[in-house]
Amino acid sequence: MRHQKGFTLIELLVVIAIIAILMGILLPSLNRVREQGKRAVCWNNLKQLTLAWALYADENGGKIVNGEAGYNRTTSGITENMNASGMLEKAWVGKTWPTDYRSISVAPLPESQQITGIKSGALWSFCNNIKAYRCPTGWRGELLAYMFMDSMNGRPRTGTYLPPASDNTWAAGAKGKRVGRTVLWIKQLNDIISPAPSMRAVLIDEGKASPDSYAVYYNTPSWWDAPMYRHGVGTCVSWADNHVSTWKWKDAQTAKLAKDAEEGKYSNTVATPPRIDLTLVQTSCWGRLGY
Repeated sequence: MRHQKGFTLIELLVVIAIIAILMGILLPSLNRVREQGKRAVCWNNLKQLTLAWALYADENGGKIVNGEAGYNRTTSGITENMNASGMLEKAWVGKTWPTDYRSISVAPLPESQQITGIKSGALWSFCNNIKAYRCPTGWRGELLAYMFMDSMNGRPRTGTYLPPASDNTWAAGAKGKRVGRTVLWIKQLNDIISPAPSMRAVLIDEGKASPDSYAVYYNTPSWWDAPMYRHGVGTCVSWADNHVSTWKWKDAQTAKLAKDAEEGKYSNTVATPPRIDLTLVQTSCWGRLGY
């Protein structure tokens, strides 16, 4: 009788085991390469938007664009974009978010409405590539992932500045107040005096649209908006000199807060020492700490 040659069961199991080991070794590397590609796209988007931000200032006598997103009021039947301090400045983008924008169970606005919102903003004529507004690691269905930092002509908030006892104007929303040689709220490019433009954050990858700018306290060791959970537990950020970098959270407390926020659980959390991540974000936004 003729005997056909073939693999034994033991040989097949050995081959399967080897393939499983190789997959276990290669998959993390492939995931890293995939994330590096997404991060490169995010960096390019931030560079485009930050260049547009600088070009807008060049075209407007050094005045930077309204960093709040889509706040509106109606005057004589005409809708005008304004910032939260009541100054009539066209927002850099219009409305792109649903009413309950923090809920992970609420669907994003239809894509056509988001595109209309982005195109209606003051920055569109300087960056008219719709893909530049969305990060590959952003929330599904969200076309706008980036937000300006509060200090970049963003939204004035109680608790972001500690005025002198005799100065009550800040509570009314005044911006561009000088503390020594440091300007906390930036209205003009030449307000970026100290620290240098390379140390003042402009745009941050928040992952999804929200109706204002990215908030962080100046005078309190607490998070206001939560840290982000993307790009390997961190986020990407652009700077006033148009370079881009990636923040990697070093504190387990920060990573947990970021993960909770990604799952729709928000809380304003006082950071415990040494507060490495919070200090980084606060000084990058305001130029210094206020506590």
